[in-house]
Amino acid sequence: MSPEVLHDLSMNETPQPPLPSVRRLVEQGATGLNRYPDNTAGALLAALAGRLGVPAGRILVGPGSAGLCQHLLQALGRPGDGPPRGEIVHAALSFEAYPLLIANAGARPVPVPMAGYGHDLVAMADAVTANTRAVIICNPNNPTGAVLRRAEIEAFLDRIPPEVTVVVDEAYREFVTAPDVPDLVELARDRGNVCVLRTFSKAYGLATLRVGYAVVPEPVAAVARMVGAVFFPGGLGQAAAVASLDPTADDELRARCAQVTAERARLGHRLRGIGLPVAPSEANFVWLPLGAAAQAFTDRCRSAGILVRGYPDHGVRITVGTAEQTDRLCAAVGDFAVTHLPAAVAR
Repeated sequence: MSPEVLHDLSMNETPQPPLPSVRRLVEQGATGLNRYPDNTAGALLAALAGRLGVPAGRILVGPGSAGLCQHLLQALGRPGDGPPRGEIVHAALSFEAYPLLIANAGARPVPVPMAGYGHDLVAMADAVTANTRAVIICNPNNPTGAVLRRAEIEAFLDRIPPEVTVVVDEAYREFVTAPDVPDLVELARDRGNVCVLRTFSKAYGLATLRVGYAVVPEPVAAVARMVGAVFFPGGLGQAAAVASLDPTADDELRARCAQVTAERARLGHRLRGIGLPVAPSEANFVWLPLGAAAQAFTDRCRSAGILVRGYPDHGVRITVGTAEQTDRLCAAVGDFAVTHLPAAVAR
Protein backbone atom coordinates (compact mmCIF):
# COMPACT_ATOMS: atom_id res chain seq x y z
CA MET A 1 0.00 0.00 0.00
CA SER A 2 1.34 3.42 -0.92
CA PRO A 3 1.82 5.84 2.00
CA GLU A 4 -0.29 8.34 0.03
CA VAL A 5 -3.35 6.06 0.28
CA LEU A 6 -4.31 6.79 3.87
CA HIS A 7 -6.55 4.84 6.17
CA ASP A 8 -7.49 7.31 8.89
CA LEU A 9 -7.91 5.48 12.19
CA SER A 10 -7.12 8.55 14.29
CA MET A 11 -10.40 10.44 14.66
CA ASN A 12 -12.84 7.92 16.24
CA GLU A 13 -15.20 8.22 13.31
CA THR A 14 -17.55 5.37 12.46
CA PRO A 15 -16.55 3.51 9.27
CA GLN A 16 -20.21 3.34 8.25
CA PRO A 17 -22.15 6.09 6.44
CA PRO A 18 -25.27 7.65 7.97
CA LEU A 19 -28.43 5.56 8.14
CA PRO A 20 -30.07 5.38 4.66
CA SER A 21 -33.15 7.36 5.69
CA VAL A 22 -30.93 10.07 7.18
CA ARG A 23 -28.73 10.20 4.09
CA ARG A 24 -31.75 10.68 1.82
CA LEU A 25 -33.05 13.45 4.03
CA VAL A 26 -29.73 15.32 3.94
CA GLU A 27 -29.50 14.98 0.15
CA GLN A 28 -33.01 16.36 -0.26
CA GLY A 29 -32.28 19.18 2.18
CA ALA A 30 -29.53 20.58 -0.04
CA THR A 31 -32.15 22.61 -1.88
CA GLY A 32 -32.73 24.67 1.27
CA LEU A 33 -29.15 25.72 1.95
CA ASN A 34 -30.10 29.35 1.37
CA ARG A 35 -32.34 29.32 4.47
CA TYR A 36 -31.31 29.89 8.07
CA PRO A 37 -31.91 27.01 10.49
CA ASP A 38 -34.31 27.13 13.41
CA ASN A 39 -32.33 28.92 16.11
CA THR A 40 -34.46 27.27 18.80
CA ALA A 41 -33.96 23.76 17.37
CA GLY A 42 -37.55 23.15 18.42
CA ALA A 43 -38.14 19.88 16.55
CA LEU A 44 -34.87 18.40 17.77
CA LEU A 45 -35.49 19.42 21.37
CA ALA A 46 -38.96 17.87 21.21
CA ALA A 47 -37.60 14.64 19.74
CA LEU A 48 -34.87 14.42 22.39
CA ALA A 49 -37.31 15.19 25.21
CA GLY A 50 -39.57 12.39 24.01
CA ARG A 51 -36.73 9.92 23.64
CA LEU A 52 -35.04 10.73 26.96
CA GLY A 53 -38.13 11.38 29.06
CA VAL A 54 -36.88 14.74 30.36
CA PRO A 55 -38.34 18.24 29.93
CA ALA A 56 -37.15 20.11 26.85
CA GLY A 57 -36.09 22.94 29.17
CA ARG A 58 -33.32 20.72 30.50
CA ILE A 59 -31.87 19.90 27.07
CA LEU A 60 -29.27 21.89 25.15
CA VAL A 61 -28.20 21.26 21.57
CA GLY A 62 -25.05 22.56 19.98
CA PRO A 63 -22.06 21.89 17.72
CA GLY A 64 -21.10 18.48 19.05
CA SER A 65 -20.50 17.42 22.63
CA ALA A 66 -17.18 19.31 22.74
CA GLY A 67 -18.86 22.58 21.75
CA LEU A 68 -21.51 22.05 24.40
CA CYS A 69 -18.82 21.30 26.97
CA GLN A 70 -17.28 24.69 26.18
CA HIS A 71 -20.64 26.44 26.60
CA LEU A 72 -21.27 24.72 29.92
CA LEU A 73 -17.85 25.51 31.39
CA GLN A 74 -18.23 29.16 30.42
CA ALA A 75 -21.78 29.32 31.77
CA LEU A 76 -20.70 27.83 35.08
CA GLY A 77 -18.13 30.59 35.50
CA ARG A 78 -20.63 33.44 35.29
CA PRO A 79 -21.13 35.48 38.46
CA GLY A 80 -23.88 34.13 40.67
CA ASP A 81 -24.55 34.26 44.36
CA GLY A 82 -20.86 34.08 45.25
CA PRO A 83 -17.41 34.68 43.80
CA PRO A 84 -16.58 32.78 40.60
CA ARG A 85 -14.71 29.51 41.17
CA GLY A 86 -11.68 29.07 38.99
CA GLU A 87 -10.64 25.39 38.96
CA ILE A 88 -11.93 22.46 36.93
CA VAL A 89 -10.89 18.92 37.84
CA HIS A 90 -10.35 16.30 35.14
CA ALA A 91 -8.48 13.03 34.62
CA ALA A 92 -4.85 13.43 33.57
CA LEU A 93 -5.16 11.20 30.50
CA SER A 94 -8.55 11.99 29.01
CA PHE A 95 -9.93 13.92 26.02
CA GLU A 96 -7.09 16.19 24.94
CA ALA A 97 -9.44 19.14 24.34
CA TYR A 98 -10.45 19.45 28.01
CA PRO A 99 -7.48 21.62 29.10
CA LEU A 100 -8.10 23.96 26.15
CA LEU A 101 -11.84 24.19 26.85
CA ILE A 102 -11.08 24.88 30.51
CA ALA A 103 -8.60 27.63 29.63
CA ASN A 104 -11.07 29.17 27.17
CA ALA A 105 -13.59 29.31 30.02
CA GLY A 106 -11.14 31.33 32.11
CA ALA A 107 -10.48 28.51 34.56
CA ARG A 108 -7.45 26.51 35.65
CA PRO A 109 -7.26 22.80 34.85
CA VAL A 110 -6.58 20.46 37.77
CA PRO A 111 -5.43 17.15 36.24
CA VAL A 112 -5.66 14.08 38.46
CA PRO A 113 -3.54 10.99 37.61
CA MET A 114 -5.38 7.92 36.39
CA ALA A 115 -5.93 4.68 38.26
CA GLY A 116 -4.67 2.27 35.62
CA TYR A 117 -6.63 3.02 32.44
CA GLY A 118 -9.54 4.77 34.14
CA HIS A 119 -10.50 7.71 36.30
CA ASP A 120 -9.39 7.69 39.93
CA LEU A 121 -12.70 8.97 41.29
CA VAL A 122 -11.52 8.93 44.90
CA ALA A 123 -8.55 11.16 44.08
CA MET A 124 -10.73 13.39 41.88
CA ALA A 125 -13.19 13.90 44.71
CA ASP A 126 -10.26 14.66 47.04
CA ALA A 127 -9.10 17.33 44.56
CA VAL A 128 -12.36 19.29 44.88
CA THR A 129 -11.94 22.47 46.93
CA ALA A 130 -13.87 25.66 47.61
CA ASN A 131 -12.36 26.98 44.35
CA THR A 132 -13.67 24.13 42.17
CA ARG A 133 -16.12 25.15 39.47
CA ALA A 134 -16.69 21.71 37.93
CA VAL A 135 -15.41 18.17 37.52
CA ILE A 136 -15.28 16.53 34.07
CA ILE A 137 -15.67 12.77 33.64
CA CYS A 138 -15.40 10.96 30.30
CA ASN A 139 -17.25 7.63 30.29
CA PRO A 140 -16.10 5.63 28.33
CA ASN A 141 -12.82 7.47 28.64
CA ASN A 142 -11.10 8.88 25.59
CA PRO A 143 -8.39 7.73 24.78
CA THR A 144 -8.17 4.62 27.01
CA GLY A 145 -11.68 3.17 26.50
CA ALA A 146 -12.17 2.41 30.21
CA VAL A 147 -15.60 2.67 31.83
CA LEU A 148 -16.87 3.53 35.29
CA ARG A 149 -19.50 1.34 36.97
CA ARG A 150 -22.66 2.38 38.75
CA ALA A 151 -21.52 1.94 42.35
CA GLU A 152 -18.31 3.93 41.93
CA ILE A 153 -20.07 6.76 40.09
CA GLU A 154 -22.80 6.98 42.72
CA ALA A 155 -20.24 7.01 45.53
CA PHE A 156 -18.33 9.76 43.74
CA LEU A 157 -21.42 11.91 43.14
CA ASP A 158 -22.37 11.55 46.79
CA ARG A 159 -19.03 13.12 47.76
CA ILE A 160 -19.30 16.17 45.45
CA PRO A 161 -20.78 19.33 47.01
CA PRO A 162 -24.03 20.47 45.37
CA GLU A 163 -22.47 23.76 44.27
CA VAL A 164 -19.87 21.92 42.16
CA THR A 165 -21.11 20.73 38.77
CA VAL A 166 -20.14 17.31 37.43
CA VAL A 167 -19.99 17.20 33.62
CA VAL A 168 -20.15 13.64 32.28
CA ASP A 169 -19.11 13.19 28.65
CA GLU A 170 -20.88 10.14 27.19
CA ALA A 171 -19.84 10.62 23.56
CA TYR A 172 -19.15 6.89 23.15
CA ARG A 173 -22.04 5.48 25.16
CA GLU A 174 -23.66 3.61 22.26
CA PHE A 175 -20.64 1.29 21.98
CA VAL A 176 -20.75 0.11 25.61
CA THR A 177 -21.45 -3.60 26.06
CA ALA A 178 -20.15 -4.10 29.62
CA PRO A 179 -22.77 -4.65 32.33
CA ASP A 180 -23.46 -2.16 35.12
CA VAL A 181 -22.34 0.92 33.20
CA PRO A 182 -25.15 3.34 34.07
CA ASP A 183 -27.13 5.63 31.82
CA LEU A 184 -26.13 8.96 33.38
CA VAL A 185 -29.29 10.69 32.20
CA GLU A 186 -31.25 8.22 34.33
CA LEU A 187 -28.78 8.35 37.21
CA ALA A 188 -28.80 12.16 37.28
CA ARG A 189 -32.57 12.71 37.24
CA ASP A 190 -32.69 13.55 40.93
CA ARG A 191 -29.29 15.26 41.16
CA GLY A 192 -29.17 19.01 40.65
CA ASN A 193 -25.48 19.30 39.80
CA VAL A 194 -24.93 16.75 37.01
CA CYS A 195 -24.71 17.57 33.29
CA VAL A 196 -24.56 14.80 30.67
CA LEU A 197 -23.07 15.32 27.20
CA ARG A 198 -23.80 13.15 24.15
CA THR A 199 -23.29 13.41 20.40
CA PHE A 200 -24.58 12.30 17.01
CA SER A 201 -21.04 12.39 15.60
CA LYS A 202 -19.94 8.88 16.57
CA ALA A 203 -22.44 6.01 16.50
CA TYR A 204 -24.94 7.91 14.34
CA GLY A 205 -22.30 8.75 11.72
CA LEU A 206 -23.05 12.50 11.55
CA ALA A 207 -19.60 13.87 12.39
CA THR A 208 -19.60 16.38 9.51
CA LEU A 209 -22.88 17.91 10.67
CA ARG A 210 -21.66 18.53 14.25
CA VAL A 211 -24.73 17.94 16.41
CA GLY A 212 -24.55 17.20 20.12
CA TYR A 213 -26.87 17.50 23.07
CA ALA A 214 -26.68 17.89 26.82
CA VAL A 215 -29.09 17.13 29.64
CA VAL A 216 -28.51 19.63 32.42
CA PRO A 217 -30.27 21.22 35.41
CA GLU A 218 -32.68 23.92 34.24
CA PRO A 219 -30.81 26.84 35.92
CA VAL A 220 -27.63 25.80 34.10
CA ALA A 221 -29.52 25.42 30.82
CA ALA A 222 -30.82 28.99 30.97
CA VAL A 223 -27.33 30.47 31.31
CA ALA A 224 -25.74 28.09 28.81
CA ARG A 225 -28.30 29.03 26.16
CA MET A 226 -27.16 32.62 26.43
CA VAL A 227 -23.49 31.66 26.17
CA GLY A 228 -24.13 29.52 23.09
CA ALA A 229 -26.91 31.62 21.59
CA VAL A 230 -25.39 31.75 18.10
CA PHE A 231 -23.84 28.27 18.09
CA PHE A 232 -26.89 26.12 17.35
CA PRO A 233 -26.69 23.26 14.79
CA GLY A 234 -27.39 23.95 11.13
CA GLY A 235 -30.65 22.99 9.49
CA LEU A 236 -29.39 19.77 7.89
CA GLY A 237 -27.82 18.72 11.18
CA GLN A 238 -31.04 19.30 13.08
CA ALA A 239 -33.11 17.38 10.54
CA ALA A 240 -30.62 14.49 10.43
CA ALA A 241 -30.56 14.24 14.21
CA VAL A 242 -34.37 14.17 14.40
CA ALA A 243 -34.48 11.42 11.77
CA SER A 244 -31.78 9.46 13.64
CA LEU A 245 -33.99 9.48 16.75
CA ASP A 246 -36.96 7.96 14.93
CA PRO A 247 -37.76 4.53 16.43
CA THR A 248 -37.62 3.02 12.93
CA ALA A 249 -33.85 3.67 12.91
CA ASP A 250 -33.19 1.92 16.24
CA ASP A 251 -32.67 -1.60 14.90
CA GLU A 252 -30.24 -0.46 12.23
CA LEU A 253 -28.29 1.64 14.72
CA ARG A 254 -28.01 -1.29 17.12
CA ALA A 255 -26.83 -3.52 14.28
CA ARG A 256 -24.17 -1.01 13.27
CA CYS A 257 -22.93 -0.60 16.82
CA ALA A 258 -22.77 -4.39 17.11
CA GLN A 259 -20.60 -4.47 13.98
CA VAL A 260 -18.23 -1.95 15.54
CA THR A 261 -17.99 -3.78 18.86
CA ALA A 262 -17.41 -7.10 17.09
CA GLU A 263 -14.58 -5.57 15.05
CA ARG A 264 -13.27 -3.94 18.25
CA ALA A 265 -12.92 -7.40 19.76
CA ARG A 266 -11.28 -8.74 16.61
CA LEU A 267 -8.84 -5.82 16.42
CA GLY A 268 -7.84 -6.30 20.05
CA HIS A 269 -7.42 -10.04 19.56
CA ARG A 270 -5.25 -9.56 16.46
CA LEU A 271 -3.02 -6.98 18.14
CA ARG A 272 -2.55 -9.12 21.25
CA GLY A 273 -1.75 -12.04 19.00
CA ILE A 274 1.28 -10.20 17.59
CA GLY A 275 2.50 -9.33 21.07
CA LEU A 276 1.11 -5.82 21.59
CA PRO A 277 -0.52 -4.68 24.85
CA VAL A 278 -4.18 -3.69 24.42
CA ALA A 279 -6.33 -2.20 27.16
CA PRO A 280 -9.96 -3.33 27.59
CA SER A 281 -12.19 -0.92 25.65
CA GLU A 282 -15.89 -0.03 25.67
CA ALA A 283 -15.63 2.64 22.97
CA ASN A 284 -15.09 2.56 19.18
CA PHE A 285 -11.32 2.55 19.60
CA VAL A 286 -8.62 0.59 21.39
CA TRP A 287 -5.74 1.84 23.52
CA LEU A 288 -2.22 0.49 23.29
CA PRO A 289 -0.19 1.49 26.41
CA LEU A 290 3.15 1.57 24.60
CA GLY A 291 4.90 4.18 26.75
CA ALA A 292 8.14 5.37 25.17
CA ALA A 293 7.45 3.30 22.03
CA ALA A 294 4.23 5.21 21.20
CA GLN A 295 5.85 7.59 18.72
CA ALA A 296 7.70 4.81 16.91
CA PHE A 297 4.43 2.89 16.52
CA THR A 298 2.66 5.99 15.21
CA ASP A 299 5.47 6.58 12.72
CA ARG A 300 5.43 2.94 11.59
CA CYS A 301 1.71 3.19 10.86
CA ARG A 302 2.12 6.50 9.05
CA SER A 303 4.83 5.08 6.81
CA ALA A 304 2.34 2.36 5.83
CA GLY A 305 -0.35 4.92 5.00
CA ILE A 306 -2.33 4.45 8.22
CA LEU A 307 -3.09 7.29 10.60
CA VAL A 308 -3.44 6.53 14.31
CA ARG A 309 -3.50 8.90 17.30
CA GLY A 310 -0.24 8.82 19.22
CA TYR A 311 0.22 10.17 22.74
CA PRO A 312 3.99 10.46 23.16
CA ASP A 313 5.34 8.53 26.15
CA HIS A 314 1.86 7.20 26.93
CA GLY A 315 0.30 5.14 24.18
CA VAL A 316 -1.60 4.97 20.91
CA ARG A 317 -5.33 5.16 20.24
CA ILE A 318 -6.60 3.25 17.21
CA THR A 319 -10.13 3.78 15.91
CA VAL A 320 -12.06 0.65 15.03
CA GLY A 321 -12.39 0.62 11.26
CA THR A 322 -13.35 -2.01 8.72
CA ALA A 323 -12.10 -5.59 8.71
CA GLU A 324 -9.81 -4.70 5.81
CA GLN A 325 -8.32 -1.80 7.80
CA THR A 326 -7.74 -4.09 10.79
CA ASP A 327 -5.89 -6.54 8.55
CA ARG A 328 -3.77 -3.82 6.93
CA LEU A 329 -2.85 -2.33 10.29
CA CYS A 330 -1.81 -5.67 11.78
CA ALA A 331 0.24 -6.52 8.70
CA ALA A 332 2.05 -3.17 8.98
CA VAL A 333 2.99 -3.63 12.66
CA GLY A 334 3.38 -7.39 12.78
CA ASP A 335 6.95 -7.37 14.10
CA PHE A 336 6.69 -4.20 16.20
CA ALA A 337 6.55 -5.96 19.57
CA VAL A 338 9.68 -7.95 18.78
CA THR A 339 11.68 -4.98 17.51
CA HIS A 340 10.54 -2.21 19.87
CA LEU A 341 9.03 -3.52 23.10
CA PRO A 342 10.70 -4.96 26.19
CA ALA A 343 9.26 -8.23 27.43
CA ALA A 344 7.71 -6.40 30.41
CA VAL A 345 5.51 -4.32 28.07
CA ALA A 346 4.66 -6.81 25.32
CA ARG A 347 2.02 -9.37 26.24
